[in-house]
Amino acid sequence: MNRSVTAVLAAALLWGCAALTTQPPEVTLAGIDIVEMGLLEQRFAMKLRLQNPNDAGITITGLSFQVEVNGQTFAKGVSGQSVTVPRFGEAVLAVDAVSNLASVLRQISELSKGGREGVDYRIHGRLATGNFGSVPFESKGELRLPRLPGEPRAAPGGT
Repeated sequence: MNRSVTAVLAAALLWGCAALTTQPPEVTLAGIDIVEMGLLEQRFAMKLRLQNPNDAGITITGLSFQVEVNGQTFAKGVSGQSVTVPRFGEAVLAVDAVSNLASVLRQISELSKGGREGVDYRIHGRLATGNFGSVPFESKGELRLPRLPGEPRAAPGGT
């Protein structure tokens, strides 16, 4: 009898732990605007899309992040803003990021080579949550570059 009760309690405990398993929110870059272009430092307003794949809301109490463009560090930022991302929902968080002159010059040099309609980016960092501590995040994508009037389109699949 004692073994039966122990087995049932162990099974219930395992089921309860499995039910508490949550996935971290997904973070993607939703927008970027230039705020200030100084000689040594540039400031950007970035929009981060937070998506919650879980059946319960997640409260984000802050974050730190870094954006890389074409494999090179481009900008960094932190935010102490709080936002609750609803269950199976999303929220957009406006954050500030800072870049330095060297980062911007590297990107201008890459873009001046031409032949590309977009640049690869990677954003990664840590989210502070009220639900399950601090969790890392990372996402990658491509930022499409606007074409100038009269500029020909790049040939599909090459230069």
